[in-house]
Amino acid sequence: MTAIATAGALSLPISLYRSCKTSSKKRLVQLQGVKGGFGVFAVFGEESSLGDKKSPWGTLFDVEDPRSKVPQCKGKFLDVYQALEVARFDIQYCDWRARQDLLTIMLLHEKVVEVLNPLAREYKSIGTMKKELAELQGELAQAHKQVHISEARVATALDKLAYMEELVNDKLLEDRTTTESNLASPSSSTPTKSMDTMKNKLPRKSLDVSGPVRPYHPRLKNFWYPVAFTTDLKDDTMIPIDCFEEPWVLFRGKDGNPGCVQNTCAHRACPLHLGSVNEGRIQCPYHGWEYTTDGKCEKMPSTRLLNVKIKSLPCLEQEGMIWIWPGNDPPTTTLPSLQPPSGFQIHAEIVMELPVEHGLLLDNLLDLAHAPFTHTSTFAKGWTVPSLVKFFTPASDLQGYWDPYPIDMEFRPPCMVLSTIGISKPGKLEGQSTRECTTHLHQLHVCLPSSRKKTRLLYRMSLDFAPVLKHIPFMQYLWRHFAEQVLNEDLRLVIGQQERMLNGANVWNWPVIYDKLGVRYRLWRDAVERGAKQLPFGKSM
Repeated sequence: MTAIATAGALSLPISLYRSCKTSSKKRLVQLQGVKGGFGVFAVFGEESSLGDKKSPWGTLFDVEDPRSKVPQCKGKFLDVYQALEVARFDIQYCDWRARQDLLTIMLLHEKVVEVLNPLAREYKSIGTMKKELAELQGELAQAHKQVHISEARVATALDKLAYMEELVNDKLLEDRTTTESNLASPSSSTPTKSMDTMKNKLPRKSLDVSGPVRPYHPRLKNFWYPVAFTTDLKDDTMIPIDCFEEPWVLFRGKDGNPGCVQNTCAHRACPLHLGSVNEGRIQCPYHGWEYTTDGKCEKMPSTRLLNVKIKSLPCLEQEGMIWIWPGNDPPTTTLPSLQPPSGFQIHAEIVMELPVEHGLLLDNLLDLAHAPFTHTSTFAKGWTVPSLVKFFTPASDLQGYWDPYPIDMEFRPPCMVLSTIGISKPGKLEGQSTRECTTHLHQLHVCLPSSRKKTRLLYRMSLDFAPVLKHIPFMQYLWRHFAEQVLNEDLRLVIGQQERMLNGANVWNWPVIYDKLGVRYRLWRDAVERGAKQLPFGKSM
């Protein structure tokens, strides 16, 4: 759910337009604060000098003034549907007002450009130009203040609309439940045999994921696992990690290639990551013993060199990620590709340590139906609750697409979730397929099983638009802030699930139609741990 938040932040409810008055190449970058996020809208291109050529962005400001259509309800008692219409009008008016505010700012920027035009300097004095610029500065400050007021109005109107829609949905659900209850309730004359037939047609399906997490099966370790981003592992740095409840440390050898060794010195069990990297060897901070990337000790200061070696894992670097093979079986020769699709650029790579078992986190990431209920303070604020959420998958695969949301999603063994989100319209993520959307956000989540109560999460976010964002200072901190906001909304629930699961509750007690991908992950994992010769969904052992 992390990246969907980013998609919502990138989709402003208000667009920007700049009139085409000159033939020179121009760039426009507008940074606009929005509640709960940071919106960025960028337009790049060459503007035409033809006065009669209509700008493609002109329609964004060509919006009818909605004030003439205000609902006539003053002094009346409104039912929930009429109140919903009033709330919707508030949104329309706030949107129109904000567009006018932004248009004012853009026109003032045009005036600033005109004042600073080199041709104008030939017939204006410095004093006149200073006076004009000072006046424009005051007008701009007032216009920016008005934009912030409009933003507050939009936020208030959205809160009101969300509340009213909840009331309407509750009423519809109540009516539908009553109807279904009347239809389902058998009359006293209904034969017992007929009722048994009805029950047989609707078998209850469940998975048993309850009690303390079982020790990880060795077969689950026989996969390549991404554990770090290449950019985080410098020549003189170390990255300590836990994987399947064992401590490891990553560092680069003399040849620059990464290595992974046990994070415990053979001498006195000191954590090696507290030391340093010396000429491609990791040096223990206790007595200075030094180990290569294959675990061999090559230096023992103040004593005779002994034949000592610590455990190491196969370690490779590919497509910006460091991979390890923690299993006992020989590693496969190929690694899966986790690169974003063609046309995307990576904008953020984030690592977090989370206090939940990795299977529960994967369950959460493979589920989108919870968004309108869980993420009400971030990207899903104001979302309506669809009457039906479905996930469509090919018959034997671990990938598919959501309906009604324009999101493609895939579980890629052993612990990766990839998704592509179509940004269809400002503030919304529903109504179109990803193919119909012109801009997209791609995200990768890697859930490394650190221990039975801890996950190392690697998150990568890529966009197929707005490349300028890569060059904005401190943008990575904003991406991390967005990711943490969304993740915290999930964590409070998943941690609660974990506590109850440990006490015996089944977190997969009653799967429904939108749980398909999460169920398939659980079936795949169960088959791996059982040692099935043929894994479900198209892979063999």
